[in-house]
Amino acid sequence: MEAGRTRDTASLIALDWGTSSLRGFLMDGGGRVLDQRANAHGIQNLPQPGIPGFEQAFAELCGGWLAAHPGLPVVAGGMVGSAQGWAEAPYVPCPADTGTLASRAIAVDSASGVRILIAPGVTYDPPDSPPDILRGEEIQIAGVLADRPDWARDACMVLPGTHSKWVRIADGRMTRFATYMTGEVFAVLTRHSILGRLMPEAAEAGDDARDGAFAEGVRAAQASGPGDLTHQIFAARTLGITRRMAPELLKDYLSGLLIGHELVSGLAHGEIDPDAGRTDGCPLLLIGDGALCRRYVQGLGLLGVEPTARLENTAPRGLFQFAIAAGLIAPAGKDPHV
Repeated sequence: MEAGRTRDTASLIALDWGTSSLRGFLMDGGGRVLDQRANAHGIQNLPQPGIPGFEQAFAELCGGWLAAHPGLPVVAGGMVGSAQGWAEAPYVPCPADTGTLASRAIAVDSASGVRILIAPGVTYDPPDSPPDILRGEEIQIAGVLADRPDWARDACMVLPGTHSKWVRIADGRMTRFATYMTGEVFAVLTRHSILGRLMPEAAEAGDDARDGAFAEGVRAAQASGPGDLTHQIFAARTLGITRRMAPELLKDYLSGLLIGHELVSGLAHGEIDPDAGRTDGCPLLLIGDGALCRRYVQGLGLLGVEPTARLENTAPRGLFQFAIAAGLIAPAGKDPHV
């Protein structure tokens, strides 16, 4: 850290670099976001192919910050560290915490001479079931655990999305997790299957009607037996053909069905008691986009579970903690020269 840098001056550039978007945060020495920028240059939408595309995307987003604050450390998390990213940061096994991530991070030197430290993903590879992986969510989780040591002791974290994650936390470490391809399956079925032909692009129904259709899907999932999912999915077509459900509600029904199946399974594997909303005082936390998390809150409520908290963008805080663990910046209140 440069001499004279204080908590009120820029101390870090943090990049949340995913598949479809790139978000950057200029942060001070206390972890506060001073400025933020975003564009659509995720790893699958770079301005040009290959390494030059990563270089250009980084320069376009952060060039101004680097010119104004030369010498700032830069950290990145997300798919930028995947096999398709700027450089691959191999997965680390569970149990893992922020210190583990920092110890296994990799560095990339950009063409401008700026070094970028990239966080690895995490794998869970139990001997009695298939392996699972996550990349990007570990940074969001680090952001939550930094501010809540009570949650760090024991918690179940749910991160809804294209590939939803259910992560169990114990003693500040990710100990196990499960992935559900809920968002991707919904997108494939609505855009690329026969189901979508009955579903209008714009939802013209009122919120109450849409919530009712979503609830019907969740209840169908709750009442299902083993192997029922693909049979139940077809109802998103037959309910429309028979006019038992308006076309503009079919997407909500399908969403409820898929999210409902995820919730039923996730609660069981996460050892969450639907009668208590948690097990032995273990908090159930939702992390992610507000609109999507509200759907999960609604679905959990139908199953008799109330989440402990709903959190949105925890990635900047997680990247800040990753930088501290890597020794790039000092913890707040600590003299970096001591």
